[in-house]
Amino acid sequence: MLDLRRLRLLRELHERGTIAAVADALRYTPSAVSQQLAQLERETGVRLLERAGRGVRLTDPALVLVEHAAALLARAELAEADLAAAAGTISGRGRIAGFQSVALRLALPAMEALAADAPRLRCELVEAEPEQALPALALGDVDLVLGDEWQHQPWRLPAGLERHELLTDPVRLVLPARHPAARRHRDAVPLAELAGDAWATGHAAMAWEEVTQRTCRELGGFEPDIRHRTNDATVSLALVARGLAVTMLPVLALPARRRGITLRRIAEGDLSRAIVAVTRAADAARPSTQALLGAIRAAAVAPLPPTS
Repeated sequence: MLDLRRLRLLRELHERGTIAAVADALRYTPSAVSQQLAQLERETGVRLLERAGRGVRLTDPALVLVEHAAALLARAELAEADLAAAAGTISGRGRIAGFQSVALRLALPAMEALAADAPRLRCELVEAEPEQALPALALGDVDLVLGDEWQHQPWRLPAGLERHELLTDPVRLVLPARHPAARRHRDAVPLAELAGDAWATGHAAMAWEEVTQRTCRELGGFEPDIRHRTNDATVSLALVARGLAVTMLPVLALPARRRGITLRRIAEGDLSRAIVAVTRAADAARPSTQALLGAIRAAAVAPLPPTS
């Protein structure tokens, strides 16, 4: 009989690459992982691992076993979900992953509601960008991912994941309160008027940076002078409030109090992002997953902050 726990360790090693990474993800010691994999070798009667430099790699028989392990583990997860649904009990762990603004606006209100409505469900929050959170969801490290999908950057979800539309989050230009363009235009500002400004945006290769560059090029006809990079909207807003930059931010990332800044629409066209939740398809019937998703949906119904 093959032990499902050991099969999962083998699959995790295939996905994560090192025994240390598997141990860290599953909260084992590296020696415990090695011992369990050695036991799996004895159970199967074939060599599963071989040395590769300072680490190990899977043999061809191990790769065959990984394919079967994926199917067996998926079936076991489905059985667990069906059993939980039959019992109707909302309990266990519900780990939500999301970046700062969706964590503040959606995850925290949802967790607060669940603390009262489902007290046996242990809710946990992990701050993470979708690029890191979606693979973690596929591997079972988290249970629900909150992410943003921009108009020109649709996600390619790993197999076995389901997306759930939550809301549309409009983007606004954020300017210093005394910016000349803000004084000239009370509603929408032509992007071309900001061609000479310093810009604040996200780090290289992040969606915020790509969207800023694409929008300025396609709608404004210029290459933005990006001088400040941060993934923290609070820092970006502080730069704008001090007159050191302009930026564009989704409404969900904007604070209720906005000293020193003003918001304007983009005159050349509307820009927005979709806020979505992603769960594992195998967990669709699980009461804990339904409770998490229901609480997130309820939080998403709350009105967005005013844009003026």
